[in-house]
This record gives sequence, structure tokens and C-alpha cells, in this order.
Amino acid sequence: WKDDIKIDQEAVAGYVGGEFPPNGGAHSGRDWGAFDIQKEVIDLCPTKCMKMDGGKLAIDNKECTRCMHCINVMPRALHIGDERGCSMLVGAKAPILDGAQMGSLLVPFIKVEEPYDEIKEVIESIWDWWMEEGKNRERLGELIKRQGFQKLLEVTNIKPMAQHVQEPRQTPYIFWKEDEVPGGWDRDITEFRKDHQR
Repeated sequence: WKDDIKIDQEAVAGYVGGEFPPNGGAHSGRDWGAFDIQKEVIDLCPTKCMKMDGGKLAIDNKECTRCMHCINVMPRALHIGDERGCSMLVGAKAPILDGAQMGSLLVPFIKVEEPYDEIKEVIESIWDWWMEEGKNRERLGELIKRQGFQKLLEVTNIKPMAQHVQEPRQTPYIFWKEDEVPGGWDRDITEFRKDHQR
């Protein structure tokens, strides 16, 4: 979903007061103590976009990455928004030597509506690139690994965004090009290769 998380403040109070079991009762096998919304939901939010304000739950939706932890813990109180679609991941594979590899997130949100033109445009641009650049028996994941995720972003005309980054300081495929930097830069490849061998 793309819009705000729906909050039922009465149900939030029900969870805090012990009226509803957290996690849909999935951890009901033993006594875990009283539900602590601060410890079990707010402190575990990866972007820290939630807080209790005057007994009510507040969410800064523009900071939310939609991990759905809060929704899983309090399913009666929190619901996904109405503007729904899908995410597109590419390059998943299960080679024998490397083991199964998850796909990389290419499109964080795309609407799923007939005639599905937006989805078709992305897929067709990937097909064209793969047919032009892929080696014999090479899967898309291997082509991405060989040419780089940045090349895939270029051929699909998708701009790099925060959701493409797995964790801070981990951007293995986003590099500045000389024409994108005001003034450019001078690069001595032999000096560079002294410290960075192929």
C-alpha cells in the first residue's frame, strides 16, 4: 500500500489494556507478561516513526518503510491503507553452488490495474535488455550481477531511491557519472589501479 496506515485508537487501547492478545494470539503458549507497546512495537520500529502521544498511537507515515511489524503485532488496531499495489523484485535464483538468492527490489510500489500497462513497460524493458546483453543460458539475476543493478535501473528508467538500499552505507550499485557531477572530475586510472586491482 502507498497511503497512510489506518489506526483504530480504541483497539490500540484494547491491546495496551490486555483486552486483545498481541500477534493474534500466536505466542499464547506461556505467560510473557503484560503487553508493552513501547517495548514490543514502538522500540522495534526500524525507522522510529511511531510514538504514543496522550494515550494515542501516532505514526509518521512519510518515514514508514512498511515492514508491517506493528500490523502483525496489533492486527485489530492497524490496517494497511486503501491505495494498494505490488512491489517488483528481480533476479531471484537458486544456483547449486551459491544457494538460493532473494530478488532485488526494483519497483517499491506499482499500481495493479487493468490493462497493467505500467507493469508491462517495466517487464518489456527488462526483456529487451536481457535479450540484447544476456549470454547463453544466463538468467536475469546473473546478468544483473555481471553488469550491475545500476545498469538495470538505467534500462528501466527507474531512478535510484531509498528502498533500493539494504542498509546504511551499503550502496553497491549506485555510482555517480562524470556528467552528473557539477564540474566533473579528473581520474587517473593507473593511480586508481594501484589501490584497486581488478
